Amino acid sequence: MVISSKDNDRIKAARRVRDGREPGMIFIEGAKLAAEALRSDIKVEAAFITVDARGRDAAAGALLRDPRIKGAPVFEVTEPVIASISDTQAPQGIILLARRPALRPVTPSATLLLGLDRVQDPGNMGTLLRTAEAAGVDAVIPLGGCADVYSPKVLRSAMGAAFRMPLAAAEGGDLTLPPGMKVAAATGEGDMDYCEFDWRVPVLLLLGNEGQGLRPELLARCDARLRIPMARGVESLNVAAAGAVILFEAARQRRQAGQKTAKARKSD
Repeated sequence: MVISSKDNDRIKAARRVRDGREPGMIFIEGAKLAAEALRSDIKVEAAFITVDARGRDAAAGALLRDPRIKGAPVFEVTEPVIASISDTQAPQGIILLARRPALRPVTPSATLLLGLDRVQDPGNMGTLLRTAEAAGVDAVIPLGGCADVYSPKVLRSAMGAAFRMPLAAAEGGDLTLPPGMKVAAATGEGDMDYCEFDWRVPVLLLLGNEGQGLRPELLARCDARLRIPMARGVESLNVAAAGAVILFEAARQRRQAGQKTAKARKSD
């Protein structure tokens, strides 16, 4: 049976998940993002697919045969109905509703963490997740007031990184870090060039709100306050750009340290 009414109860429920009105659920749209979610062993509660997508999109059809969807109801819907659920201008024909993954504690073996304080723009949040993954960050810690890492807009911007990147919990902004880990903050008032900081040591990098920066109580925990030197007349970088600049400097230093260690071992 094909659902053709936008007022169907299951369609209304899907819209509630899309709009963030079902706290324990997340909304995953598109075959590529759905595949990333399934690889993370997410618990799917329902799937919606258009008749056309099932026929023309081999990836979408294959997803519905994935054993990890087994047991979840799959509903065929019309194009107008999928458009009424979709969070995009161009619906991709497949949507999953899934259980929200739980955030995890920071692992003691972590050596590079990214903490985000009140990063509210979904595009910035998604970009930071992708950047953190690419730079080798062990986990990202939302510290409160951030855009929901599992909202449709952040999931799209992160291109699946939200399902691959470990996301750690910090209840009420309470940070419990591995022993000996340094804390560095990116701030326009920083007194150290970010390139001069030793990123080879275990460190948490803090990035703050796009307009207000980090909360004072987080700044008070910092061992270093870092700045990015910029050309005259440039006031600041967007938080995602600043994060990319700093994290890839950290990755560069760590890569070089690893290469030196490997050479030393060969010479022995």
